[in-house]
Amino acid sequence: MIGTSSHGQDALLGRKVLVVEDDYFIADEMRRTLSRSGAEVLGPVASVDKALALIAASSEIDAAVLDINLRDVMVFPVADALTSRGVPFIFATGYEDMAIPSRYAHVQRYEKPVEADALAQALSAEDSHHRSI
Repeated sequence: MIGTSSHGQDALLGRKVLVVEDDYFIADEMRRTLSRSGAEVLGPVASVDKALALIAASSEIDAAVLDINLRDVMVFPVADALTSRGVPFIFATGYEDMAIPSRYAHVQRYEKPVEADALAQALSAEDSHHRSI
């Protein structure tokens, strides 16, 4: 389970974070955790098609958390769409680094279950790094 602490409070205040996760319980816990960190959560969505539709319909996305395997469909088209828009993201998955294409070797990967502080801090750091470029 994703835990919380006061250290992660407001780490993502006002930031719009897309959550792409097909496990209901993990997705709900991520949503609650990110909300407690001040984020406006987009989704969670459980499929590549729904994620791509949400990306197309959203004028602003500040960061994203992506599970790699969504009901036996790999999430990489979503990663590609986010990359083309300059949106930073992290992978939250049970997959090893070898499952990630080399073009995403630089993306942080967090093993499930993800600690809330680590998730919020990683997204906050990715977002602030992208805004400074």
